[in-house]
Amino acid sequence: MAVTMTEAAARHVSRYLSRRGKGVGVRLGVKTTGCSGLAYKLEYVDEAVADDVVFEDHGVKVMVDPKSLAYIDGTQLDFVREGLNEGFRFNNPNERDRCGCGESFRV
Repeated sequence: MAVTMTEAAARHVSRYLSRRGKGVGVRLGVKTTGCSGLAYKLEYVDEAVADDVVFEDHGVKVMVDPKSLAYIDGTQLDFVREGLNEGFRFNNPNERDRCGCGESFRV
C-alpha cells in the first residue's frame, strides 16, 4: 500500500510550505460528491492526525486517512503545467470511470 508523488509535485509542495512558513506536508483523501460519486480532496497539513497513514516521497509527507486509502492506494500525485493552467493531477490505478467535467471519479 502506497501513495507516491512525482518530483514536480514534491517541489511544488515544498515551495508552498516554505512560503507559508509552516506545515508538514499534504493530506490526500476522497469525499462523496459529483456525478461519479467520489472526488479527491487535497489540503496542506500543519500537523499529522493520530490515525493518518503517512507516506514520504522526495522528502515530502503525504498523509491519508484510513477510509480514503482503500480508494486511492497506488495513486501518484503529480503537478503539471499545461499552457497557462497548472495544478495537481491524480494518477489513480483504481479509477474505473471519470465524469465528463473531471470533478469526480468512480472505483
